[in-house]
Amino acid sequence: MINFTVREKTAAAEVEIVEGCRLPVLRKNQEHEDEWPLAEILSVKEVSSRKLFYVHYIDFNKRLDEWVTGDRLDMKKLQFPKKEAKTPTKNGLPGSRPSSPEREVKRKVETVPLATQVPPATPVPSLPSSNGTARRLIPPQPGRKRKANCGGTDEDSQDSSDGIPTAPRMTGSLVSDRSHDDIVTRMKNIECIELGRHRLKPWYFSPYPQELTALPILYLCEFCLKYLKSLKCLQRHLTKCNLRHPPGNEIYRKGTISFFEIDGRKNKTYSQNLCLLAKCFLDHKTLYYDTDPFLFYVMTEYDSKGFHIVGYFSKEKESTEDYNVACILTLPPYQRRGYGKLLIEFSYELSKVEGKTGTPEKPLSDLGLLSYRSYWSQTILEILMDLKPDNGERPQITINEISEITSVKKEDVISTLQYLNLINYYKGQYILTLSEDIVEGHERAMQKRHLRIDPKCLHFTPKDWSKRGKW
Repeated sequence: MINFTVREKTAAAEVEIVEGCRLPVLRKNQEHEDEWPLAEILSVKEVSSRKLFYVHYIDFNKRLDEWVTGDRLDMKKLQFPKKEAKTPTKNGLPGSRPSSPEREVKRKVETVPLATQVPPATPVPSLPSSNGTARRLIPPQPGRKRKANCGGTDEDSQDSSDGIPTAPRMTGSLVSDRSHDDIVTRMKNIECIELGRHRLKPWYFSPYPQELTALPILYLCEFCLKYLKSLKCLQRHLTKCNLRHPPGNEIYRKGTISFFEIDGRKNKTYSQNLCLLAKCFLDHKTLYYDTDPFLFYVMTEYDSKGFHIVGYFSKEKESTEDYNVACILTLPPYQRRGYGKLLIEFSYELSKVEGKTGTPEKPLSDLGLLSYRSYWSQTILEILMDLKPDNGERPQITINEISEITSVKKEDVISTLQYLNLINYYKGQYILTLSEDIVEGHERAMQKRHLRIDPKCLHFTPKDWSKRGKW
């Protein structure tokens, strides 16, 4: 019996794990408890005679991907990759290579980009809830024609790669088409970034120069975002760098919070460095080195040393699809502190000044979707709760009026009302039913929301980019 056990362990140790294998891997969950989710092996390397495996946890976000040691792998449940059927090539030679089921699907659609925005569906009639009172009256709205259903609006997933996408837009869109997605870009390539007083652990691949990816720490100047290979190089750079704030015009300041508007054509190097940094934390966007078609709005926090970057959003100078945000990011040290919602609120304040309604470019990341849903919900509920009865009648408002007041695109207003389950059909007309739970939840959320944009502190004059020969 002892001899049998020894042979079994030896055989297991000799099993070669290759790229594409799947097996359970030990990790800690949010409660710091052990769990064994299924993971795919993306790469194998040997460091100091010790094998390391880069794993992607199936059905988990890619930012959780990591290098693990062999003792965290459950070899008993190892699944080898399926081999493709050998098919003749142009030279008449057969070819095959191991692949995971996910990659087989990706190859079939790899030449087709992700879906662009699909307007949300119009409300589905239903009876009013019993625990709420019919306070808001909305006449039916004529809905826009749906675009071909091609992957949805990222309501439930980060990248809408499960649908049949439309053709790519050849303007400044930053939506990733996934055609470049390969084993290299699927793996994080930067170990750590030092930005001012913060050290950041990147979540995703970013195309920094290859020679910098082997460094334990990549150093960035927090004012010009130039990347450097060592602390000594950074210190030498800081003696020459005169910037203490992002380049461009400061268009908003209240307290310690400022916003700078940066033209992607006039400040190309800064804009490209900003995109490289942002790509470390955005998986669903493509990095363009041509930043000319974009404006960048960088939010900073001021102290005695200068204006420190907190987050940013970019937008196209000309958008044919009413996008008021292309990419949006709050850097990890500043997340969960209300800055994300402040960035969103600022983007809509700009849209108000421009006299337009706007919407973010899709798909949104999972965290971006949560922030936008929360902002839309609070903004719309704020308006509804401020409505006063007219001559004893229920207050009335239309979807178009909500859209005009908030600059939130009509489709986003409708999808938010549906998400909150407020729209009901009653006696031949649409009504909004606000339950006590909704009202109390909104009031609690607004008490926690201390950071707000003050329109009086915004000094912004929109430009008509269509009249300019070149950006």
